[in-house]
Amino acid sequence: METKSTENPLPSSYDPKSVEGGWYEVWEKSGVFKASTSTEKPAFCIVAPPPNVTGSLHMGHSLTYTLQDMVTRFRRMQGYNMLWLPGTDHAGIATQNVVEKELRKEGKTRHDLGREAFVKRVWEWKEKYGTIITRQLRRLGASCDWSRERFTMDEGLSKAVRRVFITLYQEKLIYQEYKLINWCPRCQTSLSDIEVEHKAVQGHFYHIRYPFVHDPADGLEVATTRPETLLGDTAVAVHPEDDRYAGLEGKSVDLPLLHRRIPIIMDEYVDREFGTGVVKITPAHDFNDFQVGNRHQLQRINILNPDGTLNENAGPYKGLTVAAARKKIVEDLEAQGLLLKVEPHQHNVGHCYRCGTVVEPYYSKQWFVRMKTLAEAALKAVAEGETRFIPESWRGEFERWLNNIQDWCISRQIWWGHRIPVYTCGVCQIQVAAEEAPPACPNGHRGNMAQDPDVLDTWFSSGLWPFSTMGWPEKTKDLEIFYPTSVMVTSWDILFFWVARMMMMGLKFMGQVPFKEVYLHSLVADAEGKKMSKSKGNVVDPLELIDQFGTDALRFTLTSIETKQRYVALTNQKLESSRNFVNKLYNATRFVLMGLSGGAEFKPLSPSDQARLRLEDKWILTRLSIVIVEVTKDYEKYRVAELSQTLYRFVWNEFCDWYLECIKPRLYAEADPVEKGLAAAVVVEVLDNILRLLHPVMPFVTEELWHKLPGKRESIMKAQWPKNMEDMADLNAKDKFEELKDMVTAVRTSRSELNVPPSAQVHISTKDVRLPVGSPESTLLKTLCRVSEITEARSRPPKSALAVVKGGELYLHLEGLIDLKAEAAKQEKERQKLEKYVLSIQGKLANEQFVQNAPEELVEAEKTKLQESRDKIIRIEHNLKFLES
Repeated sequence: METKSTENPLPSSYDPKSVEGGWYEVWEKSGVFKASTSTEKPAFCIVAPPPNVTGSLHMGHSLTYTLQDMVTRFRRMQGYNMLWLPGTDHAGIATQNVVEKELRKEGKTRHDLGREAFVKRVWEWKEKYGTIITRQLRRLGASCDWSRERFTMDEGLSKAVRRVFITLYQEKLIYQEYKLINWCPRCQTSLSDIEVEHKAVQGHFYHIRYPFVHDPADGLEVATTRPETLLGDTAVAVHPEDDRYAGLEGKSVDLPLLHRRIPIIMDEYVDREFGTGVVKITPAHDFNDFQVGNRHQLQRINILNPDGTLNENAGPYKGLTVAAARKKIVEDLEAQGLLLKVEPHQHNVGHCYRCGTVVEPYYSKQWFVRMKTLAEAALKAVAEGETRFIPESWRGEFERWLNNIQDWCISRQIWWGHRIPVYTCGVCQIQVAAEEAPPACPNGHRGNMAQDPDVLDTWFSSGLWPFSTMGWPEKTKDLEIFYPTSVMVTSWDILFFWVARMMMMGLKFMGQVPFKEVYLHSLVADAEGKKMSKSKGNVVDPLELIDQFGTDALRFTLTSIETKQRYVALTNQKLESSRNFVNKLYNATRFVLMGLSGGAEFKPLSPSDQARLRLEDKWILTRLSIVIVEVTKDYEKYRVAELSQTLYRFVWNEFCDWYLECIKPRLYAEADPVEKGLAAAVVVEVLDNILRLLHPVMPFVTEELWHKLPGKRESIMKAQWPKNMEDMADLNAKDKFEELKDMVTAVRTSRSELNVPPSAQVHISTKDVRLPVGSPESTLLKTLCRVSEITEARSRPPKSALAVVKGGELYLHLEGLIDLKAEAAKQEKERQKLEKYVLSIQGKLANEQFVQNAPEELVEAEKTKLQESRDKIIRIEHNLKFLES
């Protein structure tokens, strides 16, 4: 990677598209992303959350991978043997749905192909489209070790999955049983509890009379949101201490429509205070009812087919969909005088996390993992500090979920995925768990061993990711060096889906936690702070943002807003600000390079230069030293928004706005080549450190600019992380320069507000201000404010503007520079205009509807405008006093 000569300054504007693709190709070919198994460097490891093989880059990926890449580049520059291990997930239900959609276009179903041919078709689809997401991650700048890329259905990972299943099965931690589970009629598969998304839905309470068998003219009033499930009722329940229903135990009611006799039972599950205090019990279609049914040994009547239509147990409603059956049943109840009333009612309804279909509680035979023992080990590890959560508040959520964990339904009724390695003998029905099909069952029956048709939940294989990707169950060098991994960076919404399961599996099969830290970041919301979703039409495509703003601008925006809240808002304003920052850095570098070109041979800054440093040099080097310490700590503590803002302020406000302005005459017009060389040495030193500090967040522009600086340079990724420059720091000089900044700001503000022509040289008098004639401070003040003369004054001179600064006052002599009367008239007009503006803002902020409904940022912006306007009015009134005197 040759350094380009400073004789050829950068083009006048930065074009991300012409830079980003080229540098990524150079990085990947150079092998700089690869971790080593033969180095003495300390190891640091991150395993990337595997995106679905069906996926395209979305904002969630963008933030996760930006943060992981930030950590990776930072630790690599710190000297760690850095492994960032990437891969993709086979995403069972999602991928099968995609391929089935393609088949439907051909007029076929998977059943037309058969299992073997369908799975082959999915593999073909994966080979053709499965690399889209990884190519897009490269556009984002992800510096993963692609030589170690894995797929959850690789042969090695599949072997790990089989080994884990068989071990848990043999230890009786995996079992098969009929239970009530979540069922998606669209995907026609079971779902685990956390794969069900609960959404508020506007429905109804249907009040139905269940006639007594012993007195059909009377009965019990039952309220339900799902009247179609009454077809599966096997009891009605009341609380045993509810006096309203004393004496009913042992009696029965007639099930409406089907006229089946069902008992009245007593159970403390019933809430006496809710509704009528009577609950219908449908053990095969409600989780609470299932438990009640177990206690009372009630029959479980399943009324649904796998596709969500009603089956033969539904009598005359057989073949109807749930929606159609509900409508017909309500009509029939009303016709028979059994529908007492209907009330609107909002309630939470479970939906499939993949396709959005309403999930039905469904009684079927499934495979489960006993979770309590596994959860206890994970809870113990966290309690003993083996894994730390960032932010710490997520530890409580993690512990709460594990303390209330239910057994995990791991079987799925689809074809794409890890098939359950259990074989059943067709003769004696004995089951055997094995990595390969056994030739015979333990009883000696040969050739009749049928493998279970179900596949494992995708999250089962994902839960093994930290160690299966490194070669387990073999003992590999990667496992020896990089396990346990250093940190897991992912979004908080998969804490239970994935992080908790990795913890449990890692402890069970590796004897160690899978990661020492868990950093759970925010989810990216739209500009109004609302969750992005296709149904809302507010989804933002990160690839479009990259095309519009550049990758570095997108990455810097994402780190700037990552405040560890649950949702953070992404706005165009923030993206534009980040793009401006990238351009500012580029233009500052171009300014420096143009100052270097054509001059004497460049010599880097050395300790021997310290005695010759000017005030502004000492200040910027001291500030740089402080920023290096602050930003390094922020990187280490994952204070992402803080480090981004610190670097933004330092680069824009201090380096560009102040230091470059101070050294412009030295760099461009200094007659003394030695002095110019010193200024060049300092500015390149600072810029060099800035690029290294920013590189983990903004990799492309920093690499491009890094190679434009003097000297022969390898990739910035191989550069050493900046160190505290305390040997060059001078806190006294820093304080002096800060005082000077206040003076410069005060003079510039007065000049601007009083409309002093920019080209005019002004005479300044000082009172009680530490500004010795000929001092570095006075020289800089003259340069930065176009000051012709600085004198001392015991009192305020006539026709002068006052600027109050630390310790004293500055006076700007205005006679001859402006027309005082005309300026007074302008100031008065401006004051009146501002007073009207203040009244309008006060009215807006006094409007409670505006304050409550407007985005918080907008309200704060209005408050800021109000305060700034009030401050300006005070300054104008101050000016008018002397202009009119």
